[in-house]
Amino acid sequence: MRHIFVLFFLLPIISFSQKKTTEKIDSTSYYIDLVKFNQKNSNYRNCLNYSQKALDFANKSNNQKSIADSYSNLGVIYLELKKIDDAINVFVKSIAIYATLPFSSQQALTHYSIGVCYLEKNNLAMAEKNFNTAGVIYEKIKIPDAIEMLNLQKGIVYKEKGKIDLAMPLFEKIIIKKDTTDTYKTKAEALYQVGTIEFGKKRYNLAINYFNRALEINKNNLEQKANILLALSECFEKSMNVEKSHYLLKQYLKLKDSLKYLNDKKIGNEDFVSFKDSEKLKLIEQIDKDNKNQQKANTFAKLISILAIALISILSLLSLSLYKNNVLRTQSNSLLKEKNKELEIAKENAEKATKARSEFLSTVSHELRTPLNAINGITHLLLEENPKDSQLNYLNSLKFSGNYLIAFINDILEINRIESERIPIEQINCDLKLQLSNIQKSFKEIAQENNNTFILEIEDTIPDNLICDPTKLSQIFINLISNSLKFTKNGYVKLIAKLEKVEDKKIQIQFRVSDNGIGIPEDKQNEIFESFSQGSIEINRKYGGTGLGLAIVKRLIELLGGTIQINSKVGLGTTFSFSLPFEVGQNEIVEIKEQAIDNAAIENKKILLVEDNKINQMITKKMIENKGMFCKILDNGEDSVTYLKQKNDYDLVLMDVHLPGINGTIATQQIREFNTEIPIIALTAISLNENREMLLSYGMNDVITKPFDPEQFYKIIANNLL
Repeated sequence: MRHIFVLFFLLPIISFSQKKTTEKIDSTSYYIDLVKFNQKNSNYRNCLNYSQKALDFANKSNNQKSIADSYSNLGVIYLELKKIDDAINVFVKSIAIYATLPFSSQQALTHYSIGVCYLEKNNLAMAEKNFNTAGVIYEKIKIPDAIEMLNLQKGIVYKEKGKIDLAMPLFEKIIIKKDTTDTYKTKAEALYQVGTIEFGKKRYNLAINYFNRALEINKNNLEQKANILLALSECFEKSMNVEKSHYLLKQYLKLKDSLKYLNDKKIGNEDFVSFKDSEKLKLIEQIDKDNKNQQKANTFAKLISILAIALISILSLLSLSLYKNNVLRTQSNSLLKEKNKELEIAKENAEKATKARSEFLSTVSHELRTPLNAINGITHLLLEENPKDSQLNYLNSLKFSGNYLIAFINDILEINRIESERIPIEQINCDLKLQLSNIQKSFKEIAQENNNTFILEIEDTIPDNLICDPTKLSQIFINLISNSLKFTKNGYVKLIAKLEKVEDKKIQIQFRVSDNGIGIPEDKQNEIFESFSQGSIEINRKYGGTGLGLAIVKRLIELLGGTIQINSKVGLGTTFSFSLPFEVGQNEIVEIKEQAIDNAAIENKKILLVEDNKINQMITKKMIENKGMFCKILDNGEDSVTYLKQKNDYDLVLMDVHLPGINGTIATQQIREFNTEIPIIALTAISLNENREMLLSYGMNDVITKPFDPEQFYKIIANNLL
């Protein structure tokens, strides 16, 4: 029944396209008009009677077009009454006759309707075949508007077949239409279908978003509304929101009771069987003849009989309805108890999953960073070898993709650390004005890419020396500014810092990052602070990004004691604002200027590389030799300990942490037992911020994280050699 609602919006096309050619009333058309009138009033008993009369008249006149139309309209009535097998039988008869006639809109509707029947019976091949035939006919007779309705059904067929990549473009094409142009009310069903796909991928927040949108634009389609409520209940159950899940489940069950009652009112099973019985049709014909012959007495007696039968049928239906309502209530209570048990089990599983997530992310970090080190390293080496102009674009694209993946991995690890509340807050002296000025300089080239101007305004009354966490402040501003620059073209991005409150040595500063870019719709402004959310599929495809930046910003600001607000209008721009507390520092800040790498000082130095991965061996050795240093490779920790006992002329050791046999940390401990002077630098694919102190505790002098940043790689080596 979930597909049948579209028929109601296609019928006006048929009525419009079937223009009468004569002024004389055609009896077949007259009875079909009576069928449609009673169909609108949900009087399905009359619909069936007049459908039979239309078919009888068409057979008497031997008009093939009228016979095909009569069968088609009768099939639509059967379909609405959920008599799917009966509907298929009459549609097949209708299609056989239409095959001998010119194309018509009623023929296209018949193929579409039988496609819906086969879809209800899960015969996907026959459903797809008939939808395609209907589409060909609509194009031939130039009714392109109906293609949208067919695309919806094709999308459902593809989804049922598991061809999600074919189904999604069809659904998305319908979803992006404005509500005012949704002629056949297909948008709500498309949103519901996409929601079920996202639910199957276990992306429950996205599924909830699609189901809520479908619910908002649902126009009195109770069957569809019931499906959406059930889907939302299951989503909130998976999201551990038990109260919301139970509320929606109760709404669903209540609505299903109402639907069952309304469907039962359409026509009883006994009435339908009686209609199919030829003797009842003969009785109806006899009543019509008696009416024409004005035999009032016989007619009155027969009418009394019909009314008596109808009264008995109604009383029987009411009794059956009461019985089934009691059964449904009992089933609902049992279902709720089972759901409670399932939710308790799901809660326990969720707690176990949360505990395992940190270990999983650590493993994923290592497994992703190791091959990325090979990609970025080889790209760096190829760029240093003066590639051809035709190759340069490919290499730069490869370098950009590698850097993008690293940023994505870092964002995932960062959001995990923040959510687990294991991230420490530093309290050190910093020059906030200098820090913001350096950030402005770093974004100069990025701003020029979209022809933007980056403006920095800092109130003079803000002290130079403040106690804060400069790293997290930089993360906040870099994410907000890069976000504004990405969504702004030929405009401006402005960062404003203003002194808001002063109490002794404690102050509060208000920060605002504003732009005149594309803006954010009001209904999306709360969602953008959720992980992996960018407002819409279209925004993600056009501008890219992970959807984690603003989620990180929100959590960092809350960790530092503030709250972020947003003010945005589509087409006019966006402003993010927040206030943070600071303490005024006591000591003056001494700016340490970074020194350039002295290549002459590191030339001819001997480096021992302990690395088991062959590709990483090749890349690291090549990078070392490019700076004029000598490199010796060992592939395990045991050999490195033995070799350094015999050879004491190496200047530095690059030690991979994960090695076969004893790992790099144990090998370092053993080397320190007989050599405390030689610098040992750890090479690791695990997050640097999370493990640096642990690695240094084993006797290592410094840490280089894979994949290597070439400039940082050479800088760390040079600092430990000088």
